[in-house]
This record gives sequence, C-alpha cells and structure tokens, in this order.
Amino acid sequence: MTVYILRHGRTAYNDQRRYQGQLNIPLSPEGEAELIAAPFSPALVYVSPLRRAQQTARRIFPAARQQIVPDFAEMDFGDFDGRTADEMAEDAAYRAWVEGDCTAQCPNGESRALFCERTCAAFARLLDESAARGEERVVVVAHGGTLRAVMERFALPERDYFDWTTGNACGYALRRDAALWRERRRMEIAERLCFVKGGAPC
Repeated sequence: MTVYILRHGRTAYNDQRRYQGQLNIPLSPEGEAELIAAPFSPALVYVSPLRRAQQTARRIFPAARQQIVPDFAEMDFGDFDGRTADEMAEDAAYRAWVEGDCTAQCPNGESRALFCERTCAAFARLLDESAARGEERVVVVAHGGTLRAVMERFALPERDYFDWTTGNACGYALRRDAALWRERRRMEIAERLCFVKGGAPC
C-alpha cells in the first residue's frame, strides 16, 4: 500500500502567519490558483472537516470523492487562533506555551499530546481498515499539524514533530509494508510531494 499525506494549500492566514487551527479559513485566491493536479487520480480522498483541506483536495484530485475524517482537523489553538506571534508577544499565556515547546494545553484549546493522539489513532484505524479492504492507495489531505503528528508517530526515518514541517500543498508518499506496520507501526518514506506551480519548497 502507498499512503499519501498532504498539507492544504495556502490561505491568507498562512501569508499573515496567523494561527488558524480549527477556524474554517478558506484557501486564498492565490493559494487556490497555484495548485496543480496530481499525476494520478484516486477514487477517494480522506479530508479534514475544514474547507481549506477540502478545497485543496478538489484542485489536486478533481475526480476523487471526498470522505471527511473529523479527527484529521488541525490542532485547536484556542485563544491563540486568529492571532500572530507578534500580536501575542506580551501575552503571558502564549509566552509560557512557547517556552514549554508548545506542548501544554492552549487556553480553551488542545495540548499537543491530545491532538497527536486523536489524529494518529484515526490515521492508524484508517490504514487498518483500508488494508482489510485490500486497498492499494490511501490519500489524506489535511493540515500541517496533522501531517507532523502522523509523520512523527509512523514515519521512518524517525524525526521530531517540528522537523516534519512542510510547505503548503506539500507532503509525503509512504510505503506501508504489512510486516513492518504489524511489528513496529512504521512506514518508510517513498518520496516527497509538492503540488504547487513551479514546485514550491517543501
């Protein structure tokens, strides 16, 4: 099985470097226009419930049916959503969160551990169910945090969470070897992907 996981395309909040978390921000016109179709056409793409992921999937995989996976939504940044780091420079709660490597629970939001657990549990369940049905390809379009959580937990070679940061509309293809998945819950990277005109940096 080949597993594809992608981050959504560019939004205005990405350009402004705002936390957008579970805010339902659409792609910017520029972000939507720069997306290109993939060279393969899956019948089904699994997407986050947020429209920026669904819009991205529609542009990259125009013929695919979409199935929403609620637990693939981005991390809930709570009170930090909609704001930039500069705007929160004097916010004690934000400074404490950053100084703690962004692991603590965001005020009125999630902790990174809880976010990663819900995301990775849903991802592992999806792969097990897809393998049981004999599917040879699984495609996921979600968020930067979703991708980082999945890659930290399941990818080889192993890297830390923030080392898996990618550009918009970029991601990875992974090989799911049945024995390696069964024994270690790990997958090897097959290639890096980017579906932006001109090949934006991943």
